[in-house]
Amino acid sequence: MTSLSIHHKTTYRYRSPVAFGPHRLMLRPRESRELRLTGFELTVTPQASVSWAHDVWGNAVATTGFHATGDTIAIDSVARIDLDAVAWPVFDIAASAIVYPFRYSDTDWTDLGALTALQYPDPHGRLLAWARGFVRGSATDTLALLKDLGAGVADAVLYQSRDEEGTQSPLATLDRGWGSCRDFAVLFAEAARCLGFGARIVSGYLHAAVPGVVGSQATHAWAEVFVPGAGWITIDPTNRSVGSANLIPVAVARDIRQAVPVAGSFVGASDALLGMTVEVSVSEVPGEIPSCRMTPG
Repeated sequence: MTSLSIHHKTTYRYRSPVAFGPHRLMLRPRESRELRLTGFELTVTPQASVSWAHDVWGNAVATTGFHATGDTIAIDSVARIDLDAVAWPVFDIAASAIVYPFRYSDTDWTDLGALTALQYPDPHGRLLAWARGFVRGSATDTLALLKDLGAGVADAVLYQSRDEEGTQSPLATLDRGWGSCRDFAVLFAEAARCLGFGARIVSGYLHAAVPGVVGSQATHAWAEVFVPGAGWITIDPTNRSVGSANLIPVAVARDIRQAVPVAGSFVGASDALLGMTVEVSVSEVPGEIPSCRMTPG
């Protein structure tokens, strides 16, 4: 088990004081059998009221209500977790799904719903043809197919960190041959959907426990594919990894635009925004961790 501290600070700066609309924050890690949240602190400047709710995916969402104008917003969170995911997981895939293609049960198909549908246009079937290139005949090992697809994304796309907001379409990523981790995740999830899988996007953080890992000390994105028996199988195409070791999920969603860590608005001149900075650090921490608390201020 590894104890980690995740510090995430987002700062917006403006030319002159503006009025702030509500901001939607997705910063609290998702607890699971592999991740236990042992502490969480959220500080918002200028002072704001903070209310919490869970969205349709069960993600913890904070909404701020600002009471004053200002030329700066700072949203600062510190999460402390115990992470206990194995590095080389064994997936107990149901016999009916070991070989691709397979058919989801009627219940699973209904519940997966929109997670099996493409979120980006593919009018000429280019993405479908690309995805089908990883299918090795009429009977393909399902897990091997997903691993090959994840590695295929990494082979086709050069990683390039990108600070500006937004995500490329899968076809744009393939055409350009470069993208950030969120572009990798979207391309992989859409390709998996082309092949009939239910897939979702995950946003969170990465703990770089070994050299050569890409995407640490920043927000990170990857994907999960639902396979009967095994459940949600984690694929990080950016790092060619399978399984959730060293990954810290904050939000899962059908579309990556539903899992933005910080989103909000302001009332002021159209050119008022000077810029945004995001600082993320993920580090191991020893000793006892304080209990959860939230402090707006």
